[in-house]
Amino acid sequence: MSETLSETASETPELSVVVHGPDVQDHLSALLDSLDAHPLTGVEVIVAAVGDWAREAAERHTPAFTVLPLPDGARDPAARSAGAARASGRWLHFVHAKDGLPPGAPRAIAEHAAGLPDTVDVLLLDHVRSTWRASGLPSPDGPRLARAGRAALAPDDHPALLEVTPLLGNRAVRAGFWRAHERLLTTDDEPFAAYAALLLADRVACLPHPAYEDRRLRPESLPPPTPEQRYALVERFETLLGLAAGRPAAHAVLYDLMIRECLHAFARSGMPDDVAREFFHRASLAARRHRPDGHRHPAGLEGVRRSLLERDACAEYRALRAAHRTRRRARSAVRTGRHRAGTLLRTLQYRRALAGPVDPHLAVFSAYWARGVACNPAAIAARLAELAPGVHPVWVVTAAGAALLPPGTDHVVPGTRRYWEVLARAKYLVNNVNFPDAVVKRPGTVHLQTHHGTPLKRMGVDQMPYPAAARGLDFQALLERVDRWDFSVSANSHSTRMWQRAYPSRHVSLDHGYPRNDVFYTAGAADVRAVRERLGIAPGHRAVLYAPTHRDYEAGWTPRLDLAALADALGEETILLVRAHYFYEGTAAPHASPPAGPRRTGRIIDVSSYDPVEELCLAADALVTDYSSIMFDYANLDRPIVIHADDWETYRTTRGVYFDLMAEAPGPVARDQAELTEILTTDAWRDERAAKARAAFRRRFCEYDDGRAAERVVRRVFLGEDERTLPPVLPVEERTPAPSPEEATAS
Repeated sequence: MSETLSETASETPELSVVVHGPDVQDHLSALLDSLDAHPLTGVEVIVAAVGDWAREAAERHTPAFTVLPLPDGARDPAARSAGAARASGRWLHFVHAKDGLPPGAPRAIAEHAAGLPDTVDVLLLDHVRSTWRASGLPSPDGPRLARAGRAALAPDDHPALLEVTPLLGNRAVRAGFWRAHERLLTTDDEPFAAYAALLLADRVACLPHPAYEDRRLRPESLPPPTPEQRYALVERFETLLGLAAGRPAAHAVLYDLMIRECLHAFARSGMPDDVAREFFHRASLAARRHRPDGHRHPAGLEGVRRSLLERDACAEYRALRAAHRTRRRARSAVRTGRHRAGTLLRTLQYRRALAGPVDPHLAVFSAYWARGVACNPAAIAARLAELAPGVHPVWVVTAAGAALLPPGTDHVVPGTRRYWEVLARAKYLVNNVNFPDAVVKRPGTVHLQTHHGTPLKRMGVDQMPYPAAARGLDFQALLERVDRWDFSVSANSHSTRMWQRAYPSRHVSLDHGYPRNDVFYTAGAADVRAVRERLGIAPGHRAVLYAPTHRDYEAGWTPRLDLAALADALGEETILLVRAHYFYEGTAAPHASPPAGPRRTGRIIDVSSYDPVEELCLAADALVTDYSSIMFDYANLDRPIVIHADDWETYRTTRGVYFDLMAEAPGPVARDQAELTEILTTDAWRDERAAKARAAFRRRFCEYDDGRAAERVVRRVFLGEDERTLPPVLPVEERTPAPSPEEATAS
């Protein structure tokens, strides 16, 4: 069979894989990478790419694939039709951009389809399922397809095939059949199209081999269905039952599927009360209208449920479900024996506060697990005081950190009575991490997630395949916290895509830039000089900021450089500002810093306790880091960056990364201390090649930062302004960053 495919590959392909849709949660790139990794003899790939992100992902694979750019908002039926119109294969396989293909799947489909006669219209495939929790789960369809065998079948003789999961992706269709029925099969309702393909087919064949990956997106990441979309489930089956008129075996199977799906949707969907009653009523009418002659209810509880549906007894059905839930909860309560005294007291205090009204003039801010006034929340709070002084900010700060707050800062300590009171009453909750699990998302409140870096390393649910990063994480609890977000701040389109993927929920992305980076465009020469004076950096000296990141695979902080030797090699005119990751306070330099500020040892200044870190960036002539997100912020200053990547392969393997930093570094890369020393003692740290790499990095990762990010966020979130009225983001070429130390000294 493979010889036949090879002979015809240069003429007409056996199979056209039509990838279609937007790049949802950045899954398209992985799909196209997997297709590109294996030879596709006898197969062509057409990508009907919806939107710029999908187009960019697809165009990285040209000329291997044919790319059809479609505008944002183009719906799935239009994308499928566009791809099918360009396809030249004898068979079509529609693959949604969010889904995947197991290795070798296209070839397996093409080889099997090549042996099928033209009388076969549909080839049914087995598939695997993936969710945010797990991947590659077997479908329930394998045994059903295996029993049917591989010979051509008449659907009416095997009506049980209608029970195969209704996906377009788990069935390849003959191109001529698709074009003959395209009007009916081109619909937003993919399950309808999947069922209809079987009802319209003269013959079908089965391939009991996993040849598709159905990726189930988290429902909480999708727009909630409208009442009309909920009612469409009943309408779908009524139309399908019409197509099955005069075919009793198919009618009976579809009828049972309709009842099962309607009861499942009613039980699990969380419909508003009026919508639920109307849905139940419509399902009841359909159940009575289409009940086959002689049809009998199953025994037991399922039979009782169906009887209540046919009688349109919505209240009784709900009472039955409520009684069943009560029994389950009682058994669970006996098993777990909850109610610890401290938890109960805290819960009572918080619940009491939740009973009061939401205060529209109260905002709670927190940063880095209540460490103090810092990062994006601090920049937003400062701008809020100017643009909306009527909103009162309260900071969440640990007892130890409270003494370091600016004078007059209203604050609460976690766990105290007032802490729970302000969390219960505040309209606005702003954080660069997450508030505790116990916090309730009240109607009318606004949760703003600012984040605290651009992701190079895997985040959120993307950490699941990496045990070193995922150790101790409860991903279900994480997503329940994420579901409280209304807004997510982003500094670049890369971050926007990764946040959608790592934190799948319904939050709105604010592509406004990171507020903490505004200072890199608003600071002047006097500000730069003042910071350097506070740090004790004499005019004419070069200051190199060294800021390594945390390693999940290490139990504690491991020095990666001999700082004293590096300082000696760089000479008397260079100062090393050493900033340890905040997970390892006081461990960067040979002597730990007191909380009061930097401590100097020769030409090494330990600035691990110095805040804000943005001032350290302003003071530095260059940055040396490894995989820390500080590189993305510092790039706004358009100053040299050197990457010290002595353990890149280990870091990439144990933590997981979103892109290859070695290929897209913001400057020269050193793999050991000797290389780093050579770069910093020659012009390699700031030569033309370094500048070119930095410029490309800035274009990609400083996309939305221009000095007005905090203003955009405050106007959008706190003042409710329309996004179209906000200050536009300046192109990178038109921005003027703060002067370098050399320029500041000269002025």
